[in-house]
Amino acid sequence: MITSALPLIMILGTIAALAISGNLFSASPFVVAAQLAAVGLNVWARLSFSAGTFRVTAAPGGDAILRSGPYGFIRHPMYSAALLFIWAGVLSHLSGLTLAVGIAVTCLAVVRVRAEERLLRARYADYAEYARTTKALVPYVF
Repeated sequence: MITSALPLIMILGTIAALAISGNLFSASPFVVAAQLAAVGLNVWARLSFSAGTFRVTAAPGGDAILRSGPYGFIRHPMYSAALLFIWAGVLSHLSGLTLAVGIAVTCLAVVRVRAEERLLRARYADYAEYARTTKALVPYVF
């Protein structure tokens, strides 16, 4: 289940729920800048894939580890982008509910990243080296 498309659907559902409830967007230039950066990172990451190698599920789709674009310094830039987008909204509308939503979706993303990492380590012999030299979600931090 965690390697299926369900986590992606849940992350997109979180974004939709925050938007519908008025807890996602803000007039703050900092929030707008963070969310635009998140969209840019997501587009850049998606465009880094060769034709036919992008997968919504956790199953690896290419013959080699993707190291171009943002994958040169973040192993999971699309999750990073989604979390940045969500947390910018959460922090701009901070409440117990939005904080709980932010924590829940972050936990979901971390669980999904760990599941993908197991698949990637099994598929690519050099993935451990790639993981040692790049951070999972936050460049130079985590």
